[in-house]
Amino acid sequence: MAVFLLIWESNLEAEMNYAYLRRLYARRAELEAKLELHDARYCFGEEEVDDGTQNDLKQRLEEISKEIAALERSPG
Repeated sequence: MAVFLLIWESNLEAEMNYAYLRRLYARRAELEAKLELHDARYCFGEEEVDDGTQNDLKQRLEEISKEIAALERSPG
């Protein structure tokens, strides 16, 4: 019975990590799209606007990418 519970808990944890990882992938894609839109506004002559958005998006992308990499390296 104890072995079954350990296996079940391990599978549950793996499923939770997978679901969390999928949410991180989706969030990263969303941030990448926002960064692309932010970069595209320069095509329309708004290059004088520098409100820190680009740096914030890049920083958040870096943080999420690091978290994804750590989860992908972890066993389970």
